[in-house]
Amino acid sequence: MISLYMAFLIGGAFCLIGQLIMDLTKPDVTPGHILVGYISVGAILSGLGLYEPLVKIGGAGASIPLSGFGHVLTQGTLKAVEEKGLLGAFSGGVEAAAAGITAAIVFGYLAAVIFNPKE
Repeated sequence: MISLYMAFLIGGAFCLIGQLIMDLTKPDVTPGHILVGYISVGAILSGLGLYEPLVKIGGAGASIPLSGFGHVLTQGTLKAVEEKGLLGAFSGGVEAAAAGITAAIVFGYLAAVIFNPKE
């Protein structure tokens, strides 16, 4: 049960930080900047070995947000480089994140087909 609370706290902290950055830097920092920033920070922290402990503590609260996507890309790239050499640097991240990317495309398509946008 504690892991559920930790996931909520860590995921909520990520959202809080992003919202504060957007509110305090209007109009200079857009949601797009926040999205790219979270992926980049997740990748950097993962490469330094600092993101995995956060995933162990927070579970889905750390692995589902965009920083978790950066973590998956980095870990996939590192693993593929060990196995395939330099070629793995180009393919490893996408291979590791393929299931998540596919799910986003499929569910986004289904939502677009089922629901009508408001004007």
